[in-house]
Amino acid sequence: MDFTINSEERKALLGDARETIAARLENRPPVYTRIPELQSPGDGSSALLQPCGAFVTLHLKGKLRGCIGRMSSPDPLERTVRIMAGEAAFEDPRFPPLRRDEWPNCDLEISALSPMELCPDPRTVKVGVHGLYLSLRGRSGVLLPQVPVEQGWNREEYLDYICVKAGLPPGSFANPEAKLYTFTAAVFGEK
Repeated sequence: MDFTINSEERKALLGDARETIAARLENRPPVYTRIPELQSPGDGSSALLQPCGAFVTLHLKGKLRGCIGRMSSPDPLERTVRIMAGEAAFEDPRFPPLRRDEWPNCDLEISALSPMELCPDPRTVKVGVHGLYLSLRGRSGVLLPQVPVEQGWNREEYLDYICVKAGLPPGSFANPEAKLYTFTAAVFGEK
């Protein structure tokens, strides 16, 4: 990434994500806490104000409950996180919308993404460092850098699983028509 996300910014982003979801569950407009030193647009140095792709992941009692994101965004990081938090909680097609009784047992994780780079040699993929995006024949899939670590995959398993995630056979990343991209992420959460 071209910028770092300090502890105050991480706290603000997690607070905004939590407030977005709580407000929707309570059927009220969100009220975001303003931290003046993080909001001064004068020098634009705050990571919150930089355009950035991001994913928001919800876990319910340690299990995936929703994860939605954008690989890139023209919006400032704080706005992207707010939007993705709502979508992860209520619009992930793999899960029903989050219920109020589930919310107290949920924790959040945010992944702020670097721009993607074409990966000409899959042997350069570093497990735990690189996220993957694969595109082939109108199909695509994305895996965040932390996924292969959580699953205990080696590089070959990681590369095969990005193919499966895209709805393609394992090994499809080697197809000359395939476009494999890598990216990094600043990953932080409530736990």
